Amino acid sequence: MTGAAASARRAGAAARARAARRAAALLALAAAALGPAACAEKRDDGTAPAQASAELPPLELRDDTANLMLTWIDEKGDTHVELRPADVPVEGRSMVRAMLSDRTEGTRDVFYIADLTQKRPDGTYTVRTMPRREWESLLEKRRAEHVAKTAPPPPAPGPGGSAGPGAPSQLGGVTVIIYGASWCKPCHQAADYLRAKGVAAIVKDIEEDPAAAAEMQDKLAKSHQRGGSIPIIDVRGQILVGFSAGAIDQALARAARGTTL
Repeated sequence: MTGAAASARRAGAAARARAARRAAALLALAAAALGPAACAEKRDDGTAPAQASAELPPLELRDDTANLMLTWIDEKGDTHVELRPADVPVEGRSMVRAMLSDRTEGTRDVFYIADLTQKRPDGTYTVRTMPRREWESLLEKRRAEHVAKTAPPPPAPGPGGSAGPGAPSQLGGVTVIIYGASWCKPCHQAADYLRAKGVAAIVKDIEEDPAAAAEMQDKLAKSHQRGGSIPIIDVRGQILVGFSAGAIDQALARAARGTTL
């Protein structure tokens, strides 16, 4: 085997190893986020008192910290996960959620938030704590700002000043319920899609609200469906699994005609 071929083979093996580590870390992140639904291990069901910031032990974050998962936010309010500080792009480095896949601290009511633009002389990054609700509010605010910038203009009035076919006014009485979680990108896409169409949407976090999770499971059972993924969307009694703009449009059309519950 030539030297070039051997180098290429080693590079390929290293790339496959990095991909395997990333996949394992992302699976661990999903399991931590899903809580009881993700595995048989008993976990906090969210009914315990909120975790106070002072209860979190210090997190020493370095470029080579093991088992690290970093979540950064883009301009659309979407989240992305990286495994090394060097992989977080400039746009997201000032506020990054940090967690260790082998620790539960910082995964419930209080998060670790790192500023990767500030590195101390000893090589560690600045880390503070933030309530989960504050982090989620930041995501919602950024998504709302993005939707406001990109939402299509309202339809022009038809003859006599009424809105044209399919206008949001025809759906004014329809309220859609979305069962999802704060980390679920399709859940936010579904909410943004509905709101852009002028449809009221209520988002229920099944990870934080056991009652919402039970309500979702009850609706799935009554509609003879299995979840498997989120979001679960209730359009006036029509239960949709996953986000599909076409499926939502069809369900809204039926709801507008009064042919559903």
